[in-house]
Amino acid sequence: MFRSFLVAISLALYSTASLVADEPDRIELPIPLSPFEGKIGKTYQDSVPDWQDPVSAPEGAPNVIVILLDDVGFGQTSTFGGLIPTPNLDQLASEGLRYNRFHTTAICGPSRAALLTGRNHHDAGSGFLMEWATGYPNYSTMIQPTTATIGRVLKGNGYAT
Repeated sequence: MFRSFLVAISLALYSTASLVADEPDRIELPIPLSPFEGKIGKTYQDSVPDWQDPVSAPEGAPNVIVILLDDVGFGQTSTFGGLIPTPNLDQLASEGLRYNRFHTTAICGPSRAALLTGRNHHDAGSGFLMEWATGYPNYSTMIQPTTATIGRVLKGNGYAT
């Protein structure tokens, strides 16, 4: 049976995040904690603590919502021109961005791996159906720790996921 799913990603853009001099460089992850500026003495009495700042999302960063619906044809919901009314999805999508051009495999698991990692499903380790996984590279259906998912990237940038 041909399986496909609808993907609606909504970025609720409240404002464009402005770069501030104090903002960390977000080119490489993980973003390190702020440098320790306290003093470590011979004893605790000679020491001065300095709590490091955790990484947080930049001011004005958008909310990110990824909605995956398995076994739903692309044009079935009203959000993407289909006949099934989905007013809440329509409203959510109208306030953000809709991505409808990504690599799909016509199989739910590999398509999901491709979307969530931004990679080809073979590179993401999901070359085929989970129940037909093999012991060969890229067909184990296990995303490698070196393959970042959208959740991992957002978490590394201070989002709660």
